[in-house]
Formats: sequence, C-alpha cells, structure tokens
Amino acid sequence: MTSVADFVLERVRGWGVERVYGYPGDGISGLLGAFDRAEAGPEFIQARHEEAAAFMACGHAKFTSEVGCCIATSGPGAIHLLNGLYDAKLDHQPVVAIVGQQKRMSLGSSYQQEIALERLFADVSEYCQMIVHPGQARHVVDRAFKTALTTRSVATIIIPGDVQEEDAQPSPPKEHGSVFSSIGWSRPRVLPDEEELRRAADVLNEGSKVAMVIGQGAAGAEAEVMETAELLGAGVAKALLGREVLPDDLPYVTGPIGLLGSTASDDMIRGCDTLLMVGTSFPYAEWLPDEGQARGVEIDIDGRMIGMRYPMEAHLVGDATETLRALIPLLRRKEDRGWREKVEEGVEEWRRVCDRRAAQSFDGRINPQAVIAELSARLPDGCLLTADSGSATNWWARHLDLRQGMHASLSGTLATMGPATPYAIAARFAHPDRPVIAIIGDGAFQMNGMNEMITVKRYADRLAGGPPLIFCVFNNQDLNQVTWEQRALTGDPKFPGSQDLPDVPYARYAELLGLKGVYCDDPEEVGNAWDAALRSDRPVVLEFRVDADIAPIPPHVPFEQGKKTAKATLRDPDGAALVTRGVRQKLASITGRFGGRGGSA
Repeated sequence: MTSVADFVLERVRGWGVERVYGYPGDGISGLLGAFDRAEAGPEFIQARHEEAAAFMACGHAKFTSEVGCCIATSGPGAIHLLNGLYDAKLDHQPVVAIVGQQKRMSLGSSYQQEIALERLFADVSEYCQMIVHPGQARHVVDRAFKTALTTRSVATIIIPGDVQEEDAQPSPPKEHGSVFSSIGWSRPRVLPDEEELRRAADVLNEGSKVAMVIGQGAAGAEAEVMETAELLGAGVAKALLGREVLPDDLPYVTGPIGLLGSTASDDMIRGCDTLLMVGTSFPYAEWLPDEGQARGVEIDIDGRMIGMRYPMEAHLVGDATETLRALIPLLRRKEDRGWREKVEEGVEEWRRVCDRRAAQSFDGRINPQAVIAELSARLPDGCLLTADSGSATNWWARHLDLRQGMHASLSGTLATMGPATPYAIAARFAHPDRPVIAIIGDGAFQMNGMNEMITVKRYADRLAGGPPLIFCVFNNQDLNQVTWEQRALTGDPKFPGSQDLPDVPYARYAELLGLKGVYCDDPEEVGNAWDAALRSDRPVVLEFRVDADIAPIPPHVPFEQGKKTAKATLRDPDGAALVTRGVRQKLASITGRFGGRGGSA
C-alpha cells in the first residue's frame, strides 16, 4: 500500500519538481523513506544546513522560473528554513516548503521539538496548511503549488510523522467534505484598463526627459523595454534584481541605481522630467526624483505596490510584457534626441570612471574593483552569476557587464548574507551545461559558504567536469559593508571587536576537500588567477586578498553622510589609508590623471 509520504512526493513530482533541497531528521522519517523508494524522483539533495536548503530552493526558482522546493524536519529544522524562505518571499520567488511535525496525538502537550508551525510560518507563507488526514494530501499539495506560482511567494506544507506513514488516499471517497483537485496552472494575461493606458501614454508623450527604472518584473519583456526606450528617447537604469533584463552593452543602459549605483543613473534621475518604472519596487526615495520634479507612470502586476515608491499619474496594473505591448502603439517617437544623447554620454563617462578606479592599487594590495573588472572581460557566454550581501556587491553591481543570455541574481530585498553559494549550487544542478560564478565576501563565506563546499564535495561527480563552477571569495578580514555603514551613517570609526574576521586559507580549504583552490594576492596576477579558475575541470574556490580600505563611494554623497564619514576617519584605525584611497578614487571620477597603479602617495 502506498503511504501518504509516497503519495506526496509523487504529487510533488507531478508538479515538475526534480530536486528537493533539505536536511534529514526524525520528523520527516516517513518522507525520507519515500525519497529512497521514489525511483522516478524527486531527488533529495542534502545541504549542510536547512537555511542553505531554502536558499537553494529560492535560487532554483530564480534561475529556472520554476517552483523551488525544500524540506526540513520538525522543530529546529523547520526554524532553520525561515531566513531562506523570507528571501524567497521578499524577492517574489515561488517556493514550496515541506516540514515535519510531531505525531498528532502528542500535539498540544509541549512534546519534544513541538513548535506551533502554522503560526511560525504564517507570515512567511501565502499558504500554510497541516495535513491531518490522508485525504487532504492531494489538495493541500496542489493548492500549495498553485499558490506559490500565482502569488510568486512561499507555500508551506506541514505533515505530522504519523500521517506520513498512513495509507494514502489518492482519491478520497465521494462524500460531503471531500475535495478533488488537479495538477495544473497557467500564467494569466494581466492588462490594465484602456483609459489608464491612454493616460500613461499622454504623460510619457508630453515628457521631454524620460528616465526608466526596471526591475525583475520586467523579465521576459526585453524587446518591449527596448522598443519603449527607443520611442521615448529614454535611458534605462536597473534595480539589482532586474540587471539581467537588458544587457549592459546597450549605450542607453545606465547600469545600477541607488547606493550601489552609477553616476550615469544618478544624473539621469536628477535631470529627468518623467519617470517610468517597470516591474520594480525599488524603495530608496533619496535615489528617485524629488517629489514634484517628474511626472510618473508605473507598471506593476501587484496592485498593492503600484504607486508606492513615487507619486504616479498613471497606475498600470498588469504584466510588464503585455502592458508594454498595449502601450507602445500609443507612444510617439521623440524626434529630439538631445536627452538620449546626454544619457549616453553619461554612460560612456561612467565606464571611464569605473576603468580608472579599477586600475588603481595601493601599497601592493589588490583593488577589489579590479577583481570584478578582470572577470567582466572574461565572462563566458551564457553564464549564471550570483552575489552575496556585502561590500563585494558594490563591485559586482558596478563593474560587471552582463551580455545577452547571461543571468544574475542576489538577495535583493532581504539583502541577507549567505545566499550566493547555495544559489550557485542550485543554479549548477538546474543548468549543468552552463558556467556558474559566485561572488562572496569572506564574512558570508565563513557564515555558511565554507560548509556548503562540503555539499559541493558530496556531489562533485555531478557538479564537476563541465563548464566552470567558481566560488570567488574576497578576503579582506573585515565585515566591510557594515564597517563603511558605521562610518557613513553613525560617524563612528571601525570597531575591530565586531568587524575583524579571522584570516582563513579558503583556497587551501578547498584543496583539502578535493576541490581546486586558486590564491592571489598580487595586483598584477588577478587576470591570470581568473584564467586558471576558468580553465579548471573541478569546482574552484578562487581567493583574492583584497584591500579593505577602498570605499564604495555612492554616486552622490549626502552632506550629513560626508560629514559623519570625515568625523569617523579622524578616529579610525585605518584613517590615513582611507583618506589616500578616498581622494584618489574621487579624483578618478574627475580626471584620468590619477588612474594608474601606485603607492600610498
């Protein structure tokens, strides 16, 4: 007789899931046995920690547009999933989590590892349900997947241990209370009201300096975004989650926006008279036009978020592709291309600034910007790129130029540490024929990335032998992003007690595991180190010992932040180095005279 656990996995497989990321425990013993019996899948992929398993499920969703799936035992295992699940929720990724629970007869007795899971997962989940009867399993699994896909969020299925082992009821008796659900879902066409479309077209046609900001909601609408930008003579800035929507070699793509953004994006936003936002909930008002400066149009499929970031005159609730297709015939091509030319000049100058900044080095230490600049020139076609949260993200955002066919992601809204490595592992499982490169700070690598190298070792026969799989670690022995935030936001110097990290030989650790390790501490050898990693037939940990004192200078520095940074620098243990590097990096924005390599002068 088939058990409920067997039936659940069969149903999950019916929804197209090939891999479930997780970690074992006795709260899911019935399901583990079912995995062992499931010859047709899905496959159980053992992560080192449930948090990483949830990140892998989120990464799978991001790099495939499919539902990611993870599993954990009751109590502590379930709790560990939460950070990765919140990452999926906040970045609008469809993920189904399956968690165990204590047997039904013990619930309510404060039994060992008994947690009120329905309450615990209520906030992170759009749908959360416990299966307490075998006849529920069919419709609970189906609705979880339908909800995850429809809301692009998290759905959680809780299964007590005794229910897992009961006989399945694939087709419950036809009586009052029975539910007969089906596998299947299709993406809807969502279009805004025609009057609102005409209102949007009027605003955009009347504007003379149009700026576009796009996010991940514009994915799949590349051709429509390009045609819109061409008609409007607009420049296009990209929120980090939307950076793969358009390639960076288009002359009017201004690159990232915000604190990690480009001066080209910042100048465009500060000079525009019309703002068109497509599929983004970019939240930082200080990097958007002043209220009243620009007229606004927004396209978003979620009506709850429309007009929430900037006052809009036209609120187009709809799918980006379908909405732009309906809008384009209403737009008039702008014959005056002066604004577009100015935007493109800003992009060219920003590229020169990036080159000059990346070319600098100090005291023989590797400039972290140079690490990404050297990679950018070597990116393999069709590669998949992940980034963690930290100062390395600044350089990943600014110095990495994506070409058509490349995909990139990070934890955008939660901005949590830790996802780059598990994202990369999931991306490689999903796309074994494509190169995968993760950019990770040493803080995040110490937090969970090093553990997941053991996962890479476990599945090395599957992950090796194809295109490159590279985990690039920036070793600066500092929780660098927070260090800079302390200086800029509170006026405090670096506090070594919280910020210093132990020096760990990451490349040697990789070799210990049977992976390839490449180490580089010479500014002249950065390109060669990348070449060695890209040639490897094994997964690689590529370790660069980088300069911690190069500031991630924002496109413009608010007066108060500048004042606080100056105050902090006077008392900072690295104060002299900060001044030297900061001055030369800033001068690189003005002139090429200071662009070369040199000492501390």
